[in-house]
Formats: sequence, C-alpha cells, structure tokens
Amino acid sequence: MDEIRLLLENQVLFTLFLTIALGYLVGEINIKGFSLGSGAVLFVGLAVGGLAPKAAPPALLGTLGLLLFLYGVGVQYGAQFFKGLTSADGLKANAAAALGVIGAGFVAMALAPLAGIRVDETLGLFAGSGTSTATLQAIIAALKTDGAAVGYSVAYPFGVAGPILCMYALNAWLKPRIEPPAAQQIETAEIVLRNPGFSGAGFTELATKLPAGVAIAAVRRKGHNFIPSEKLVLELGDALLATATSKTVLEATVALLGEVQTGIIAKDRQDLDYFRVFVSRPVVVGRTVAELVFPADVECSIIQIRRGDSDLMPSPELVLESGDRVGVLVHRSKIKVVRAFFGDSIKGTADLRFISMGIGAALGLLVGLIPLPVPGLGRLTLGLAGLLLLALVLGKVRRTGPFVWTMPLSANLVLRNFGLTIFLAQVGLASGPKFFATVGSTGVSYLLYGAIIALTLVLVTAVFCLWVFRLPFDTAMGVISGATGNPAILAFASRVAPTDRPDIGYAMIFPSMTILKILFVQIAAVVMGG
Repeated sequence: MDEIRLLLENQVLFTLFLTIALGYLVGEINIKGFSLGSGAVLFVGLAVGGLAPKAAPPALLGTLGLLLFLYGVGVQYGAQFFKGLTSADGLKANAAAALGVIGAGFVAMALAPLAGIRVDETLGLFAGSGTSTATLQAIIAALKTDGAAVGYSVAYPFGVAGPILCMYALNAWLKPRIEPPAAQQIETAEIVLRNPGFSGAGFTELATKLPAGVAIAAVRRKGHNFIPSEKLVLELGDALLATATSKTVLEATVALLGEVQTGIIAKDRQDLDYFRVFVSRPVVVGRTVAELVFPADVECSIIQIRRGDSDLMPSPELVLESGDRVGVLVHRSKIKVVRAFFGDSIKGTADLRFISMGIGAALGLLVGLIPLPVPGLGRLTLGLAGLLLLALVLGKVRRTGPFVWTMPLSANLVLRNFGLTIFLAQVGLASGPKFFATVGSTGVSYLLYGAIIALTLVLVTAVFCLWVFRLPFDTAMGVISGATGNPAILAFASRVAPTDRPDIGYAMIFPSMTILKILFVQIAAVVMGG
C-alpha cells in the first residue's frame, strides 16, 4: 500500500488522469436508472486523495478547468440568458433560487446556537453545501480565521451528492415526460400561384402576407428558375419554392397561394443549383444574415442554416456561427465564389480563436477582481462569477469588430467538458485528506449538518420552481443546478432532462446566486458577531 501511495504522490499527472478514468468508469455504473456520470470523478478524487494526501495537483489547475467550463457555458448561452432573465419564467427562477439560498443560510445560522458550532465553521458548512469557493473566500476574509475551511471540506461532497440524489428522486417520483428535442428540419413546397389576389403584386407585398415562419427561396417562370428580388411583380402561374420548419405553416401557405406541384424547381438546375457550405471564414462568422454582402455579380438565396442537428430558418437577425452549414441556391458558375465567401473549411469549423478567447477570459477575470462596495460590509469581489457574467455578455454580443467571441459548437462542448473533468478531479484530490480528517474528528455530526443545509437549499428551490411557480421540469433542474452551483450537478441534470434548458437555467442563476451567497455570509458574520 505504501508503494502505491508513493507512486500516486510522486506522479501527480498520472494520478490526475487515473482519477479521471476511474471516475468515468464509476459514473457509468447504472443502478436502476441512477448513475453519477461525470460527478463520480469528484468522489473518486476524494478517495484517492484520502489514500495519497500529497497527490493533489496545484489548485491553479482546478481553477483553470472551472474557468474553461464557465467561459464555454457563457459564450454559448449568452443570448438565451439575457432573454430569459427579463422573462416571467426567468424572474420566477431567480426568485425560487434566492429563497432556497436564503433558507439554507438561515438553517446554517441556526446551527451555531443549537449545535454549539463556531460561527466560522457553520458558515463554512453553508459555503460547502452550496459548493461555492467564492463564498468560502468571503468568509475567511470577513472572519480572519480558517475554521470555515473545515466546515466547507466536510459539507462540499454532500453539496454535490445531495442535489444529484434529490434530482434522481424527483425524476423517479414525478416521472416527467421529457423527450430529447427532435432535430428541426426544413420543409419545402413548390406552390403554383393561383390566387388572383396576388396577380400583379410585388414580392415585398407577398412577403408581408405570408404566414409567420415561411420564406420564398426561388421563383420559376417560363421554364427558368431565379432568385426573387424586391422589384419582382408576381404573375399567375409562377411557381414559388416555399421553405419553413413546420408542415402546418407550409400547408397554410399552399392554401393561401394556390396548389402544390411536384419538384420541378428542384430537378431543373440549369439556372440555380443547391449545395451546402461550411461557415468558417472569420469575416463571416458573427455576422447576421442581413449583414452578409455577397460579391456584386452573385445572386444567391440562403434556404437553410444547419446548426448541430437542427435546421434554422435564415431570418435576417440570425447570427452565423463557425461550423454552421448553409444551404444555398446559386447559379452553378458562382458556386466556387460562394464557397470562398463562406470559407467552407471543415478544419476551420473546429478551430478555437485563441486571441478572442484569451482576451475574453482575461477581461472576465478582471471583472471578477473589481471590488464592489456594499454598505456596512465593505467591498466584495465576484471571482469566477464575474468571468461567467462577462462571458454571457460576450455570448450575446457574439462579435466586436474583428473579435469573434463565440466558438464552434463541437469545440465548445469538448472544451467545457474537459474543463469540468479537470476541475472535479483536482478538487476531489485536494479535498480528500481534509475531508477524512474532519470526519474522523467530528464523527458524522458535521456530515449531518451539511446534509441538512444542502437539502434545505435543494428542496426549497424545487418546491418553488415546480409547485409554486410551476416552471417546466427541465428548467427547474437547471435552476437547482445554478442555485447549488457545482458543474457536476448540472451534468447530472442534463442527463435527467436532455434538453438545453438545464444549461440555460444554470447560466441564468449561477452568477446572481454566487453574489447572493457572498452577501449573505458577510451579513451573517456581522450579525452573529463573528
């Protein structure tokens, strides 16, 4: 056993990746539908850290992993975050999470007189139950003691395991019907204009009378296909190529205009040809469809934009991202020109723009260092929550001059999942020795206190999300993840509810709840006479 311990302590990188491998193996163990997923890396890290106390890699490595995760989440969901934050559901989500955090905080404060726990240790239990390192740092700065680290180290593992178990129990109890979102597909229809009300009408007038969500990509007249322009005057007998993501919308369009014909426009490629091209050219990425300026001699129509596994309608305000596949109608002689315009490089769609990423992350870290004055409490900083806030802003802006802040979706997923894994492994290895030492000296009492605080946080948030505000189940899982804070909880939530709502809910809640936790412990330290 000593030989194994020495190997683990002397070969830190070996230990790190062994922990990751074992963590994912344990995470794949499925017991009646329950599995830990990537969260198991943390618990394997605790066990390995307890066995080899000096095997932990530097804390900076874990911070880097968390930075990559938070930055990736921010730049991907920035637009949805700000849209959701001003919505009725967004306000309800923040209110539910705030009530959960405050409720857990009051339980922690009550433990000091009831259980005879020191102020710094009980606030440390609160920080660990909410898995918030920034809160722990705020307690240490406010009380000038290290007792908070003891409570934090004991409560932290249950702060991860407790919410995961609660989510599993809620899912088993409520049995919500959550289907993975079906990949959205573009539907097309060739419609022969028979409605005399549109004879002689301009194309712009037609566009204003079409059902919402439908577009006309091409027109066929007298045996030739062409791209419609604003100056086009419609004639009875024109064939219109209509596109939409809904068959119902297309049926309504057919009923409005005329009758369906079978694939004549699609088969005749002498004037217009259809092909797909990858978006990879830097000057195109981050631009809206309306901002695209094709070469003067090129007339083309964008029919669809495929992102991930879904087709998107090319609305004027839609922002192009690296890796998008654009379906284009254009004359065959201009295909090479259009390919060059978009870039059409598969390799380019996986490239990270490290200049933009470096500037964005550096600015986010600076935001986290800005001291914010709080009356009666002094100044506080946001830490990595500031980084997430700025990343969300950059995700909404998407592009500033030559800087494209977003990443290709595939690269974003790989980067943030890798960062999450490194963070969990480092934290587990570093926390293992203190966790087992504290449990050995205090018995199960501190574990019980940490569990009570964590359960209060989760259950209060869940009750208000699901039964008071009646938010969708997948949104509620994201809100609980953001209120508790640990990325491993979010990873499990995404397994329970396989939509993008958990990620959006997490991004919408995490920054504000981190600030609330910091404010709460600083106020509690003053009130409790710490």
